[in-house]
Amino acid sequence: MFPDLISIGPFTIHTYGFFVALGFAVGILTAVKVGKTQGVPPQQVMDMAFVMIVCAILGSRLFYVLINFSYYRAHPLDVFKLWQGGLVFSGGLVATAAAMVWYLRRHRLSFWSTGDLWAPSLALGQAIGRIGCFMAGCCYGRPTDSPCSVVFTHPKSLAPLNIPLYPTQLFEAFSGFLIFLVLIFLHGKRKFEGQVFLWYLILHSTARLFVERFRGDERGLIPGTEMSATQLVATLVLLGAVVALLVMRSRWERKKKARQG
Repeated sequence: MFPDLISIGPFTIHTYGFFVALGFAVGILTAVKVGKTQGVPPQQVMDMAFVMIVCAILGSRLFYVLINFSYYRAHPLDVFKLWQGGLVFSGGLVATAAAMVWYLRRHRLSFWSTGDLWAPSLALGQAIGRIGCFMAGCCYGRPTDSPCSVVFTHPKSLAPLNIPLYPTQLFEAFSGFLIFLVLIFLHGKRKFEGQVFLWYLILHSTARLFVERFRGDERGLIPGTEMSATQLVATLVLLGAVVALLVMRSRWERKKKARQG
C-alpha cells in the first residue's frame, strides 16, 4: 500500500509509525473523557498512559522478536527498526497489564476500575494502529481466491507482492472499532468494576482467534502443535476472562440480593 506517508530527502514519516502514534493519541484522549465519568483526574490518566505506552511498545516488540527469533538472531540490529512493522498486540497487552498491576498497587488504585477506564481506548487505539499495519503490509493474510482480498504492489511492502491475500489487518481494524462501540455502550451501563475490561478481553481474544485463521505470515507455532503463540495467549486470556466475569457477576448478584433483603 503506502509504507511511507511523507518522504522528503532523508526525512521519512512511515505510515505504520504514524498510525500507531495516532492510535495512542486518540486512545489517551478517549481515556481522559472516560476517566471524567469515573472521577479520575486527567493528569493521573496521562501518568498511566506513559507507563502503558512504554510497556506496550516493548512488550509487543519483544513478543514479535521471540516469534521470529531465527531472523533476529541473524539480524540483531533489526530489533530496533520499529518503523518496519512487527508488533504483536498480545505481547504488549501482557506487558502492559503486568506494569499496571505494579503501578496501581503503588498508587493504591483499583485494578478493575482502571481496566474499565482504559478498555475502550485499547480497542480504539488498536483499530487505528491496524490501519498503519495494513499500509505497511505487515501481519498479512494467506493467499486466497476470495473476492475479499487485497494485492500488495509497493516494493517496500512487508507482504508478498502481486498475490491476492486476505486483508487480515482490516479484519482486525474493523473488529477493533466494533469492540470500541460495544465497550462504550457497556461502560454507561456497567454494574460492577471490571465488567467492561473483562468484556474487552473476551471480545478481543475471540476476534483475534478468528483472524488468526486467515494470517499468512510466520506465526511461531507451538512445538508439536498447529497453534501459534498468539493463539495460545488469546485462548488463555479468553478462558480466564470468561471465568472471572462469571465469578464477579455472581458476587455482584449476591450483594444485590443482600441489599434488597
